[in-house]
Amino acid sequence: MYIVTSTVEVPMEKTQDLIEIYQNRSRRVDQAEGFQQFRLIQNTKKLNELTVHMEWQSKESYLKWVRSSEFKEIHELEKNYPDKDLAGIAPKVRQYEVVAE
Repeated sequence: MYIVTSTVEVPMEKTQDLIEIYQNRSRRVDQAEGFQQFRLIQNTKKLNELTVHMEWQSKESYLKWVRSSEFKEIHELEKNYPDKDLAGIAPKVRQYEVVAE
């Protein structure tokens, strides 16, 4: 299993806005080959820190998604959020290989 996280810290007053964006996400990634799970998680001590947690069957399936035209389309849309406070936030992306369960 391969896990990818993407963490952002948003202005406190924008936290719920971002949560709603993800609650209403396109779900296009859900159809990607090898995709297993999506979660948006919130730091319990720092409520304006949100992390997208995605699980993939393998690194190869994740990389195939990242190289796809759908991935590029979705991320282009993110750059055009009408809310410039959210559009300009750069996430901290981390990738993990599951080595034991």
